[in-house]
Amino acid sequence: MKKTFEVHNVKCGGCANTLINSLKEEFGEIEVNLDVHPRQITLDIQETKEEDLKIKLRSLGYPLTSDELSGFEKATTTAKSFVSCAIGKFNVATNKK
Repeated sequence: MKKTFEVHNVKCGGCANTLINSLKEEFGEIEVNLDVHPRQITLDIQETKEEDLKIKLRSLGYPLTSDELSGFEKATTTAKSFVSCAIGKFNVATNKK
């Protein structure tokens, strides 16, 4: 079933590139909407895989807006998102997917 999730820390095409490439193997095609705030990702996902998605997003620094994070966890995911964004921008610049 196709579902849309709101995520934190997605700022640009580099972030979107990281999300698309990091999630496609396990979750298939991912659409990232950079035109709304909070940013949204849309994918075809079974309900049983939603917890796996939540964990993966958090590990990349892009937690769901519905995640309840402590101050430390928020700071950690923000720092992770900077790294993920930089990797995404680098991959776009070097035409890596």
